[in-house]
Amino acid sequence: MTLQLHFRILTEASGDWWSNLPLPNTPKTHTDFYTVYSNEDYLIQLLTEGGHLTSEHVAGIRGKLGDDGLVQHFLDHGDITETSIAEVSASNVGTHVIDLSSGFIDPAFKDFIPLADCRRFNAVPFRDENGYLDVALADVLDFEAQDAIPHIVNRECQFYAAPPKAIRAAWEQIFGDEVGQADANELQVMGDIGSDDSDAPVIKLVSGILVDAFKMRASDIHIEPLETSLRIRNRLDGKLIEAATHPKKLLPAVIARLKVMSGSMSIAEKRLPQDGRIQVKMGGKEVDLRVSSVPSNHGESIVMRILDKSALSLGLPQLGFLSDDQAVFAELLRLPDGIILVTGPTGSGKTTTLYACLNEINKPDKKIITVEDPVEYELAGINQVMVRSEVGMTFAAALRSMLRQAPNIIMVGEIRDGETANIAINASLTGHLVFSTLHTNDAPSSVARLADMGIKKFLIASAVRAILAQRLVRKLCDKCKVPATLDEKELRALNIDPAQLAESNIMGPGGCEHCRDTGYRGRIGIFEIFLVDDEVRHLINQDLSSPQLRRRARELGMRTLREDGIRKVLVGMTSAAEVIGVTMADAD
Repeated sequence: MTLQLHFRILTEASGDWWSNLPLPNTPKTHTDFYTVYSNEDYLIQLLTEGGHLTSEHVAGIRGKLGDDGLVQHFLDHGDITETSIAEVSASNVGTHVIDLSSGFIDPAFKDFIPLADCRRFNAVPFRDENGYLDVALADVLDFEAQDAIPHIVNRECQFYAAPPKAIRAAWEQIFGDEVGQADANELQVMGDIGSDDSDAPVIKLVSGILVDAFKMRASDIHIEPLETSLRIRNRLDGKLIEAATHPKKLLPAVIARLKVMSGSMSIAEKRLPQDGRIQVKMGGKEVDLRVSSVPSNHGESIVMRILDKSALSLGLPQLGFLSDDQAVFAELLRLPDGIILVTGPTGSGKTTTLYACLNEINKPDKKIITVEDPVEYELAGINQVMVRSEVGMTFAAALRSMLRQAPNIIMVGEIRDGETANIAINASLTGHLVFSTLHTNDAPSSVARLADMGIKKFLIASAVRAILAQRLVRKLCDKCKVPATLDEKELRALNIDPAQLAESNIMGPGGCEHCRDTGYRGRIGIFEIFLVDDEVRHLINQDLSSPQLRRRARELGMRTLREDGIRKVLVGMTSAAEVIGVTMADAD
């Protein structure tokens, strides 16, 4: 598609020509809250060298305000204009200021860059000719934007400068009512987390960080001090994505703001790790943030785990169980006693699976008690106990006390030592259904792990009802996944019989605004269910090694993680690359 458009390039100062553009009562969004400019110190230097500011005036204001928010101060007081900023920035990088008001921008340009990315980078595409996509930036010194946008549009771009208000007006030409709706959604979230136009810039910056992470469905926010900058990364579907970079000088204020929001972390303590919790309302949803701070060589680093309570309503199909495994696991949840273990490395979704199990069996006639470190989600109707090792409330101590509360069902967040394992095993043998997690690579290895903790094999055989090993793979985006074929390498890696391909529905990643052009949206589990029946109990009592037990379990019908993943590739739920990547140790 080639759109022939004509725009006037501003080669000399023309005043605030954009002030008359149609901007009907547009509320401020988070991109206005701090500043759209990526390098304030350098920008002020350029403005001073260009005669728009004097060194004396800058020094005087800096003495009053410090380094933060200087550009916004000069804008607010009329010392500079957005046009003068665009001009000096454009001159510095060898481009021009573009007059977006002099030509009609076709709404078809929305197909090039999604509105979310336009807002993220304060950018707008405005011309497509001579093999280049021309893009206007509010901050033409933002080299992150210049690096990212060509990857988003998958073609070469030329960048021009334009004032932020002109870019905003161009958005409205291209995206229409979507802009106002995006503003309304963002303002609702900002209001929910307690940020308004009167807040200090750093408060607004922190609010913007949280909003951005929530909007992109991130599971974690990483605030990382580097040698000369402050990097913000969000984890989306298991992958870290760089969200923003800020001046290093903002680090102390950002860290202090988050500690204040937690209500329990010390601002003065910067030498020791700390943990806290932030509760906010975003988009009408209650969201908990589990905050962890750790001192690093460049300053304090903070990681926030976003605990979205909507995950509690997940059923077995949403976790990734296919119908046959779902039926098997549903039967296990109806058992009156015994222990059910969920295993896998950190980040494999074990806790989510346990919560989904409890949610499935949480009925008024059942008393359920959990012991967790920490309590991640608050579950209605369930008694939850948090481990506090510093006062002697360990997993073992809490579990011992829980048994005196006459529960039907017990959930132990993790079996970490022999004492906890022994109490959990004994509880399962005395009429309680126990759920817990272990860190092992596969299901049969859990038997050896419990034995290493000092649990006798005959007790393991008697108590354990099933062991579920799991991993997470990214789920193909339902809106843009496309038919795909498996190459020879993938067929060999997955050991797929060509006969299996006849009735398969193999799909691959596409890319759309819904999934941020990744081709994936959300994650599902792949599972290995090791049922402990009479024959398996006999094998455990025979003291078989883990490899021997695994081989025999497969002969008895246990499906491995990779084999379950293959089924999900064949039905178009995920891609071969995802399954191969997370099951490298399961290739036998």
